[in-house]
Amino acid sequence: MKARMLAPVFLGSLGRRRVATLFSFVAIVLGVALGMAVQVVHEAALSEFGRGMRSLAGQADLQVAGPKGGFDEALYTILAARPEVAEASPLVELDLKLVGRDETLHLLGVDIFALARVAPRLLPRPRDESARFAVLEDHALFISHAAADALGAPPGKSLRVLAGAAEVDLKIAGDLPGVEDGRRLAVMDIAAVQARFGRVGRLSRIDLKLAEGVMPDVAIARLQPLLPAGVVVTAPEAAEDEAANLSRAYRVNLTMLAAIALVTGGFLVFSAQALSVVRRRTEFAFLRAIGLARRQLFGWLLAEGAAVGLAGGIVGVGVGYGLAWGALALLGGDLGAGYFAGLKPALVFQPGLTAAYVGLGVLAGVAGAWLPAREAATVAPARALKAGDEAALLSGRGRPLVGLALLVASVAACWIPPLDGLPVGGYLAVACLLAGGVLLLPAVAAGLARLLPDHGPVPARLAAARLGAAPGHAVVAAAGVLASVALAAAMAIMVASFRDSVDEWLTQLLPADLYLRTSRSASSGFLDPAQQARIAAVPGVAELRFTRMDSLRLAPGHPPVALLARPLSPDGAGLPLVGAAVPGQSGVTIWISEAVQDMLGWRPGDAVTLPLAGRSVPVHVGGVWRDYARQTGAVMIDLADYRRLTGDPLASDVAIFLKPDAAPAAVEAALLATAPAGALEVARPGEIRAITLRIFDRTFAVTYLLEAVAVAIGLAGVAASFAALAAARRREFGMLRHLGLTRRQIGWMLAQEGALAAGVGVLAGLAVGGAIGLVLIEVVNRQSFHWSMDLHVPWLSLTVFGAGLVALGAGAAVLAGRQAMRQDAVLAVREDW
Repeated sequence: MKARMLAPVFLGSLGRRRVATLFSFVAIVLGVALGMAVQVVHEAALSEFGRGMRSLAGQADLQVAGPKGGFDEALYTILAARPEVAEASPLVELDLKLVGRDETLHLLGVDIFALARVAPRLLPRPRDESARFAVLEDHALFISHAAADALGAPPGKSLRVLAGAAEVDLKIAGDLPGVEDGRRLAVMDIAAVQARFGRVGRLSRIDLKLAEGVMPDVAIARLQPLLPAGVVVTAPEAAEDEAANLSRAYRVNLTMLAAIALVTGGFLVFSAQALSVVRRRTEFAFLRAIGLARRQLFGWLLAEGAAVGLAGGIVGVGVGYGLAWGALALLGGDLGAGYFAGLKPALVFQPGLTAAYVGLGVLAGVAGAWLPAREAATVAPARALKAGDEAALLSGRGRPLVGLALLVASVAACWIPPLDGLPVGGYLAVACLLAGGVLLLPAVAAGLARLLPDHGPVPARLAAARLGAAPGHAVVAAAGVLASVALAAAMAIMVASFRDSVDEWLTQLLPADLYLRTSRSASSGFLDPAQQARIAAVPGVAELRFTRMDSLRLAPGHPPVALLARPLSPDGAGLPLVGAAVPGQSGVTIWISEAVQDMLGWRPGDAVTLPLAGRSVPVHVGGVWRDYARQTGAVMIDLADYRRLTGDPLASDVAIFLKPDAAPAAVEAALLATAPAGALEVARPGEIRAITLRIFDRTFAVTYLLEAVAVAIGLAGVAASFAALAAARRREFGMLRHLGLTRRQIGWMLAQEGALAAGVGVLAGLAVGGAIGLVLIEVVNRQSFHWSMDLHVPWLSLTVFGAGLVALGAGAAVLAGRQAMRQDAVLAVREDW
C-alpha cells in the first residue's frame, strides 16, 4: 500500500488522541530541554573560560605554576637564561577583596617590559597619555572595561582593598584596551603587588615563549627537572582542561537526570501507543486483510512514535536554548554549584549538539513505540477482529527472567571502574535497574493480585480480578509511575543522605564558639603575626586555633589540592575520619581527603612526599577524612609542622574558644575592632552551617525541579493511560451496567483499579529508587566527586509521597473513566451484536 494513503491513517491518529499525545510530547520536550540547557550552559562557560585563559596567556607557549602561595622568584632568572626560552614574563596573581563590598577583583602583578613581548593584549593604557610611567607607580591600578562598569570605578577614582588585615587605597590610572568584553581583570606593577600584599620574593606564575624550533613537549621534558618540588610547567590549555574536568561530573550527572526524564517520556509514548493499539485493533485487522504487510504496520506504528519524538525534540531544543539563555543571564556560567563563578558567557547556537538532542527525542519516541508496534504486528487479523479482544495485547506477564537478569547485571555494573573520571558503570546500573523493574512489573502486579482478599464488595473483587487476569494493564499505567517514582525516591534518598552527612561534617569541623577570617574568597587578606597577637589579647578569649590555607601540586596532570595547616592531635581526633587512623611513630603526619586517596592512591600508613617550600618533605599518611568543600582534594597538616617546614607565620582564619563567662557579642565586637572596619569577618558555627546548607539546597535546585517534573509526568501518564483504557472498555462497562452495577460502583471499581495500578508502580518505583539511591551514593557520587556519605532514608516523606501518588492515581482513573461511564448500557453492549 502507498505511503501517501497510509500517512493520514497512522499519523492522523496522533491528532485524534490529543491528550495522550500531548503528555508524551511534553515529557519528551522537558527531557530534551533540560539536558540541552545544561549542556549549552556548560559549553558556553567553558568556551568563555578558555577564551579568558588564552587572553591571559597571550603568546605564551608554556606556563610555570606552583602553589597558591607562590614560589621563589629566583626561578625566573634560571628559566629566562635557558636556551629553550625566548621570552619569560613573571606574574603574581591575587583576588583582591574590596572593602565594604562583596565583589572580588582578579589582579595580575606584571613586569610591563616582559609583558609587551609575551602577552601584549594585557598591556595597560594610562588615562593621561603624558603619564607614560604611571604603570610603575606603587599605587596605580589599571582595570578592564567590564570591571570598571561592574564596580562603578572609572579612571581617576580610587578603590579601597584589603592587604592582609589592613586597607590600601589604589588609584585607577587607566584601562586595559586589549582585554575582551566581559572579563573583570586588573593589572598592576609586579614590584608594587609584591610589596603591598605580602608577596615579596614570590611569584605565582611565569609565562614562557619558546625559542624558534623548540617544541613544547621537548621544552617541558628539559625544564621540569630544573623546577623545585610542587612547581610544574604545562601548556596554557592545561588550566582549561582542569576546569572542564572539574565541572564535567556535575554537568554529566545533571544531564543523566534529564535523560531519566526523557526515558519517562519514552514510557509515556509506550503507554499511549499500547493503548492506541488496543483501541485500533479492528482498524489494523482491516488494513492487514486488504494487503498491509506486518512489516509495514510495524514501520508505521514506529513512525507515529518517531513523529512525537521529532516534534518533542525540535520544541525541546528551542526550550532548552531559552532555559540556557535565562540561566546565563541570571547565574552566568555558575551551573548552580560554584563552577565558573563570575563569568558572563554568551549563548552560541551549536548545530551538532542541537541535532544530537533532536535525535534523542526521536529515539525516545521510537523506543516507546517499539514494543506495542511489535505486538500489534504479530496479532492475526482474525483474532483482532474478534469482539472483546481489548486485552489481547496487554495480557502478557512480562519477561521476569530478563528482568531478574538485568537486576543482577546492575550489581555487576557497579564494580566497573570509572572511565576517564566518569561513573559509566553507575549509569549502566541505573539503566539496568529501571529496565529490569519495568520488565518485572507484570509479575509484581500478578503477585499483588494473589495477595488481595477474594471476598468483599463487588467493585473491589472486580478490580482485583482484572489485575490478576490482565497484569499488562497495570504495566501500561504504571511504567511511567515507576520511572518517575524511582527518580524521585532515588534523589530524595541521595539528597537526604548527603545533607545529613554534610550537617554532621560541619558539626565535627566547627567546634569553636566563633570563627574569624579576613575575607570570604579573596587571596589578598591574611593575618600577620601582629594581627594574630592583637586577636589573642582580646578579653574573653580562652583558646585560639589558627589555620593557614594554601594549595599544592602533588602530581603532573592533576589539579592543585588544598593544603590546610591547623592544630591537630596525633591520632586525628576531631576530624571526620573515614576508617581507622594509622598515626606515625615519628616525623610529620598528614591527613588526606577521599579525593586525594582516590586520585593518587595514597592509603593510611603510606610514606609519601609532600612539596613544601620548594622541597620534597617525607611525611606519613595518618588517615582519610571527609571533605565536602574541595572536590579536587585536600591535605591537612599540623600547623606547628607547617610553620617549621615552611617558615610561613601567616594565618588565613582562626577558630576562637571563649571563656565560660565571656559574652559572645562583646568578644565579637572587640575582635572586629582589632583591624580597620570591614577588614575582618566574624561568624558563629550556626551561621556558617545555615549558609552552607543554603548553598547546598541551591546546588540541588535543578535536582528538585527534575523530581517535580518526573512526578508530574508520572501522574499524567496514569491519567492518560486510564482515559484510553476506559474508552477501550466501554463495552465492558455497558455489560456491567446491564448486569446491575451502578455508575457509582463502576466508579469505585475504577478508583481501586487506579489505586492498584499506581500502587504497583509506586511499590516497584520505591524499590527501584532505593536501589538507584544506593548506586548514586556508593558509586556515582564516589566516582564523580570522591565523596562518601552515610545512608539516610527519609521514610516519612517517602511514605507520604507514595500514599499521595496512590490516591492521585485513583482519582485520575475515576476522572478518566467518567466519559465512558456516561454511555448508555444498551448502546455499549450492542457493539458486540
